[in-house]
Amino acid sequence: MAAALFGQQLTAQVVSRGDSTGSVDRLRVADADSLRVGRAAGGAIRLDGRLDEPEWRLADSIVTFRQREPAEGSPATEATVVRVVEAPDGLYIGVEALDREPARIRATQLRRDADLTVDDNVTLMIDSFRDQRGAFVFRTNPNGARWDEQLTGFEDANSDWNGIWSVGVSRGTDGWTAEFFIPFRTLRFHEGETAFGFNVERFIRRKNERTLWRSWGRTQGLLLLLNEGRLIGLGPLGRNRQLDVRPYALGRATTPEYDVAGTRLTDGSASVKAGGDAKITVLPTVVADLTVNTDFAQVEADQDIINLTRFPTFFPEKREFFLESSGLFDFGTPGRAQLFYSRRIGLRDGVPIPILGGARLYGKLGPWAIGALDARTGRGEEANDVVLRVKHDLFARSYIGAMALQRSAPGAAGAERAAGLDVQLPLILHGQNIEPSFWIAGTNVAGVAGTPMAWRLATDYPNDLFDNFVSLYHIDAGFDPTLGFVRRTGIRETTGHINFMPRPHAFGIRQLDLELVPAWDIVAGESGSLFRSADWQSAEFELRPLGGDLVNGGRFEVDIQRFLDAPADSFAIFRDVTIAPGRYWWTRAALEYETSRGRPFSVASVLSFGRFYDGTNTAIELDGTWRPGGRLSLGTAVSANHVSISAGSFTAVEATLRMEYAFSTRSTFQAFIQTNNEDERVDFNLRFHWIPKIGDDVYVVLNSGYSTDPAARFRFPRPGALAHPLGGAMVIKAVHRLVR
Repeated sequence: MAAALFGQQLTAQVVSRGDSTGSVDRLRVADADSLRVGRAAGGAIRLDGRLDEPEWRLADSIVTFRQREPAEGSPATEATVVRVVEAPDGLYIGVEALDREPARIRATQLRRDADLTVDDNVTLMIDSFRDQRGAFVFRTNPNGARWDEQLTGFEDANSDWNGIWSVGVSRGTDGWTAEFFIPFRTLRFHEGETAFGFNVERFIRRKNERTLWRSWGRTQGLLLLLNEGRLIGLGPLGRNRQLDVRPYALGRATTPEYDVAGTRLTDGSASVKAGGDAKITVLPTVVADLTVNTDFAQVEADQDIINLTRFPTFFPEKREFFLESSGLFDFGTPGRAQLFYSRRIGLRDGVPIPILGGARLYGKLGPWAIGALDARTGRGEEANDVVLRVKHDLFARSYIGAMALQRSAPGAAGAERAAGLDVQLPLILHGQNIEPSFWIAGTNVAGVAGTPMAWRLATDYPNDLFDNFVSLYHIDAGFDPTLGFVRRTGIRETTGHINFMPRPHAFGIRQLDLELVPAWDIVAGESGSLFRSADWQSAEFELRPLGGDLVNGGRFEVDIQRFLDAPADSFAIFRDVTIAPGRYWWTRAALEYETSRGRPFSVASVLSFGRFYDGTNTAIELDGTWRPGGRLSLGTAVSANHVSISAGSFTAVEATLRMEYAFSTRSTFQAFIQTNNEDERVDFNLRFHWIPKIGDDVYVVLNSGYSTDPAARFRFPRPGALAHPLGGAMVIKAVHRLVR
C-alpha cells in the first residue's frame, strides 16, 4: 500500500506515487463515469488484501471521491483507490482506503451481517442488469467482516439477503485495503453482457464522512442508480444453466416442559431431520428456488414486546427462504396494510408449522419483473399458498404492478383470495426527489360478502432541506388478506409530516430536524370525516421544536405529542388492567439523546412523560452497547412504563441482553436473553455459527425459557429452576453447498 497520499482532487490522467519500498506505480486513472476492468487468469490473484499481483498494477483506477457528508461535493479528506480485475469466474475488486491517521481507524465487528456502520467501511454497488432499478450491495470493514443486501426495485433494499462472495483485508501504516471477490454466479445479468452499473462508497467513522465515486449529492446516494458509473470491458459474459443445492441435516433434543407449579407437562425427546434448498438458473435473468422439508432452526427468536395498545404487533421476517428478492413481493405499506406478509406461511401465532415444500421463481424478462411463490404446509393446517407478482418498468425508475394471492386447504369453505394493483412514480424535478405512489387491493374470503377494498394514495418529498410526506388510506371493514397483515380495518386514515432540516454550522450541530408543523396520523371511521374531530377513532400529533444530528455522530430530539384514542370496546393493556370504552385525549413530552454509535460505548435514551388515557405514564428507555474494538460486543436495552390510571397502576418492564463473541469472521457465538414482567419469564437464545467455507454453515442453537413468576415453585434464578424449564431445545444443523 502506498505511503504517500493523493491530493484532495485528482484530475490528471496519470498519477505517480511512491510505495513503501521506494518504487513508483503508474496509475491509469479511470474516466469520470466509467472504469475499464483489467484481466486475470484463473487463480492468478490471492485473496489476502494485498494488491501485489501484476494484474492490479495494470488495471485502471478510480481515484476521485467526493463527499456526500459533511461537505457536499468537496473532495474526500482521505484518498481512496479502486481497481477491478475480471477473472473467468468472477470479479476481483481492490479498494485502498488510505488514511493519514491509521491508529484512529475504527474496526470492531467480525460477524457476518453485523452492523458495519459503527466502523470504517467500504461498500460496493453492482447493477448487473444495468437497468438502474436493482443492484447487489457488498460491504466490509477493516476486519474483513461481510455485509450485503439486494436492491430489487425503488427503495426495496433487502439487507437479509446473503450472497456467496469473499473478501480479504490488510492494514498498514497508511490505511487499509479490501480485496473482494464477487462470483458471477452470485449476480444476475443478460447473456453476452459487457458492462455493469457500478459505484463505491467509503465511510470514515471518526469523521462521519461519507464519500462516493458517483452519486455524491445529498439528494442522491449509493442506491440512487440513475447516477451510477459503469464497469466496461467485461466478457462478453455467458451464463450456463446452473444448479446450486444446499442439503441440511439436523438433530434436535427437547427438554421436558414444566408449568409454573413445577409439574411436568411433557417428556423430553430427540429427533433427526433432513431437507434442503436448491437454486436453479432457469434463464440468464430468471432463477428458481426450491425447498423441501424446510427448517429455520438457526433463526434468532422474536423479541418479546409488552403491547400497551389495542392493535396487533408487527414482527419482521427473518427466515432465509422468504428473504431473497423479498422486495419484489412487497405490496402495500409495511406494518399497516400489506397484501403479502410472508410470516403467514409456516407460522401461527409465532409457533412454527412445518413447511413440507415450496418453490419460488423470480427475475427479469425485459421490462417485466416477475415473481411466483408456492408453499405447502403440514401438521393440521395442510394449506397451499400461492403468490404471483408482476411489475412493468415505467420511465426511468417507475413501475406499474399487480399481485394475486390464494390460500386453499382441505375441508375449507373455499379458497381465500386477494389481489391488487400498484404504481410508483419516483421523479427528479429540478434536482429534488418527489415520489407519488398508489395502491388498491381487494379480498375474497369465506363469510364476508362481496370484495372489500383497501387503497392508499401518497406523495413523498425526501430531500435535504425539506423531507415531506402525506398519505390517505381507505380500508373497508371486511378487508382481510389471509396471507397479509392489516393493522386496522373499517377506517379512513391520513398520515404526514413536514420536516425542516437546515444546516446551521454552529454549536456542533450538523443538521437540524424540526417539525414546526405537527406531524399527524388521523384515523376516522369508515363513514366518518377526517376533517371532523368528532369522527376520529384515534389521532397522533407530534411537534418537534428542537432536534437533529451532531457533528460527532450523536442525535437529540425534544418532542411534544398529543394523542386521541376512542375505543368502542374495553381492552387489556397489562395483565388485568383494562381500558374502558370512551374518548381519551392526552398530551406528552419526550426527550431523546443518542451518542455516536462509533464510540466504544454508545448509549441511546428516551424519557417520555405526561398523561395516558385517564391517568399518567412515565416511560424510560435505555439502550447501551459496548464494542471495545476486539472480538467482544455487549449490548443491553431496558424499557419501563410506570402507568397509573383509574383501572389500576403497574410498571411494565422489558429487558434484553445481547452478547457476541467473534472467534473470526467465520465463527461467532451469540447470546440473546430477554425477560418481561407481563409474561413473567426469561428466555435464552444461544447460537454458535461456523462457516467452514463460504456457502457451508454449521449451527448449534440452544433455546430455553424459565418462569420468573413470584409464585413459581422453581423461579429463575433460584436453585432447581434450570432443571424445570417452561420449554427448551438444542439443535445442531449442518448445511453443505453443492454446485454444478
